[in-house]
Amino acid sequence: MVSWKRDGTRGLVVLVPIIVTLYVLAFVYNTIASLPFIEAIQPAIVRVPLTLAVFALLVFGAGYLMRTASGPLVEGAIDDVMNSLPGLRVVYNASKMAVETAVTGTGDLQAPVKLETWDGLRMTAFKTGKRTEDGRDVLFLPTAPNITTGFVIEVAPDQYEETDERVEDALTRVLSAGFGETNDSEVPIDVREEPLYRES
Repeated sequence: MVSWKRDGTRGLVVLVPIIVTLYVLAFVYNTIASLPFIEAIQPAIVRVPLTLAVFALLVFGAGYLMRTASGPLVEGAIDDVMNSLPGLRVVYNASKMAVETAVTGTGDLQAPVKLETWDGLRMTAFKTGKRTEDGRDVLFLPTAPNITTGFVIEVAPDQYEETDERVEDALTRVLSAGFGETNDSEVPIDVREEPLYRES
């Protein structure tokens, strides 16, 4: 029974992110493909590369805008509008953080630390590299297995424990809800080989 649970859990860890990614890509593609000027183009085979080209132009256009002097102002205005909408701000911030984590990697997370939240109970948090005016470090305490949600907390430097763990190892543990490891560790099992055919 334990092996069924383990196999099911590992299968979910592998398949769910792929399914969610494919769903998001299909949604974005269908949204762009349903634009009136793209639907009017004939033959239909031309719509696929045109839709992909429009998406690429939107991505690079927005990226170029963010590099200009007005980019941070535009991004701040969009953030302010989205954060003023109850309900949508959670989805917006989670999506933004997920994309930033996926695209930029783990470079923004400085180092994993252990934070004792209750007596004897430690949780994995990540240093963000930011510090408050009163000298507290800003940490991100993700939830498992969805690291796009969590808590941004301000903690005094003597309230958490530094570790020598790599960011990738800590993220793998959080993303897999404690089941995954980055290195392939083998579990010794006692296997008794039996003949394929029994003599009658």
